[in-house]
Amino acid sequence: MGRGLVDGRCWWGSSTPEYVAYHDGEWGRPERDDRALYEKLCLEAFQSGLSWLTILRKREAFRAAFAGFEIERVAAFGEADVERLMADAAIVRNRAKIEAAIANARAAAALDVPLGELLWSFAPPPRPRPRAADDVPATTPESKAMAKELKRRGFRFVGPTTAYALMQACGLVDDHVDGCLVPPAR
Repeated sequence: MGRGLVDGRCWWGSSTPEYVAYHDGEWGRPERDDRALYEKLCLEAFQSGLSWLTILRKREAFRAAFAGFEIERVAAFGEADVERLMADAAIVRNRAKIEAAIANARAAAALDVPLGELLWSFAPPPRPRPRAADDVPATTPESKAMAKELKRRGFRFVGPTTAYALMQACGLVDDHVDGCLVPPAR
């Protein structure tokens, strides 16, 4: 059946203190606050190609570098901010990802609906929790539709896989493995 539970948690949630805290207190919990959703969108994009643990360990530095992920403040960033961020060894220094975070703040600021309302419009109906890691998809029809709509609205670095990871992180779906100590939240 593949990977399931370790110490009562999803297979990935017990290996480090950072993972335990994130798994137990945040991942899969419904998040509707626009600032928090924007932060998670950015962090998921920065994670692409890297370990999530790397991102968690740099999270406070990301918050400091990106003005607490306040959408309007980041939307006002210019080229000097891009250069400042490229020189900041405490974060992931990838120009395309940095520029995407700024473009995504501008796109979020320009939305005709709150970011949370837009993202949650793609939440599928509740479904049973997966039995093991092999039952967790990388993308879904909903994540493909979300990515397409976000791109249409000017967001970048939001393919279907990143969109699905965002859906998992923000509780639009509950992919905690069946039997996980984290109770269903939605």
